[in-house]
Amino acid sequence: MMVCVVIAARNASNTIARAITSALRETKVGEVIVVDDASTDDTAGAAQQSDDGSGRLHVLRLSRNCGPAFARNHAVANSTAPLIAILDADDFFLKGRFEALLDGDDWDFVADNITFIDADDSEPDVPRFAPEPYFLDLRAFIEGNIARRGVRRGEIGFLKPVMRRAFLDRHGLRYDERLRLGEDYDLYARALVKGARYKVVRACGYGAVVRPDSLSGQHSTDDLKRLWEADQALIQSPSLPDCASKLVKRHSRHVRARYELRRFLDVKAASGLTAAMLDACAHPMSLPGIAGGIFADKAEGLMRRRKDRRRQSVPAKMPRYLLRGRLAMPD
Repeated sequence: MMVCVVIAARNASNTIARAITSALRETKVGEVIVVDDASTDDTAGAAQQSDDGSGRLHVLRLSRNCGPAFARNHAVANSTAPLIAILDADDFFLKGRFEALLDGDDWDFVADNITFIDADDSEPDVPRFAPEPYFLDLRAFIEGNIARRGVRRGEIGFLKPVMRRAFLDRHGLRYDERLRLGEDYDLYARALVKGARYKVVRACGYGAVVRPDSLSGQHSTDDLKRLWEADQALIQSPSLPDCASKLVKRHSRHVRARYELRRFLDVKAASGLTAAMLDACAHPMSLPGIAGGIFADKAEGLMRRRKDRRRQSVPAKMPRYLLRGRLAMPD
């Protein structure tokens, strides 16, 4: 089966070429659809310059910024391939990704291991890990998306699965265009509620660029509020199993706490600390989230400074992978 690679891009003129090139070199890729989400730089021009002449690249431009969920849905609507793969505009596929990933038909979603690199690093040489496939159920997925101390969000949230269009169409699933944060989490959670078979293999095929100014690391108060509302809608779903309901509620509480902290900081920035404290006291249910968020931010900042000092004392950088892997035996 052929793959459509969907790239939602905004102000990505410096990175889009590597993303597109990595997709077009894959023999199983039949379409690469880039949606320029009203960039203020020449993202569309840089994308067009990456065309290999095979007729597989299509660049669509939006006249106003609509967010990644809308951009991805727009790409899916303008594609025909039976398999859909999401690629962020500053990331890339490792060579041969789909040959290793698209094995068997026992899945509706299938994801592989990810290697994380710094923005100025070249494409790494990645060892061949044994696939060791396993399946994510709804409980494991939700739990894997709840942030832990020192981690902004659960590691499972970074997975980039290939999706079967037939499953999405059968259940009327698309990205929630109201979301600009957590739109992938929301889609995959709703798919799992519908019974999606979410397969994960430990072979590594996706390169994720770690950059401090990443759009995924920036979010507004409204973004968090909408993600909390998406959790509330999931909780109300009659198809949500009781065993997963508690975890979704836990994820919802975590998002709500982040929202309360962000709202507190907004008031502080606009009107000062005293006004922010008075506003928080007028909404006592928000106080635990605010206090916990401030403490977590301070602790995370301390941990980050310690990590930076350790990195400075280690000359050779070790690659980091999302999933632990065991080296495959030679053929």
